[in-house]
Amino acid sequence: MTRAREIMTPDPTCVQASQTIRDAAQLMADKGVGALPICGEDNRLKGMITDRDIVVKVIAEGKDPRAVTAGELAQGEAVTIGADDEATEIMNTMAEYKVRRLPVIDGHELVGIISTADVARALPEPQVGDLVEALSVDS
Repeated sequence: MTRAREIMTPDPTCVQASQTIRDAAQLMADKGVGALPICGEDNRLKGMITDRDIVVKVIAEGKDPRAVTAGELAQGEAVTIGADDEATEIMNTMAEYKVRRLPVIDGHELVGIISTADVARALPEPQVGDLVEALSVDS
């Protein structure tokens, strides 16, 4: 069975919790990604930030992206997957928590990110269809 470490994008770039939303947006643009892990000063995962978070929680609310930090948008404990977890666990976790990107953890270290695109490339079409449907249904 396919494991997370086999399909993840390795070595993700973190935005530090103390960096501004403007910094996070620039990192996303530079890396060509729509989400970044938020890491604390100890380099441990604090959460995830998406381009949608920036638009909805900062811009739409009239906040200054140069004054709000990434850490302020980290909400509780991040949903993660273990590096050796199997594809079924990845899909179940994405579906249960309605997330399109999962940080991959090996011990306490962030080692990668798995997106729905990574899953789509690695798994058979019927399983991918089930995941897309689960993510698309409003709860």
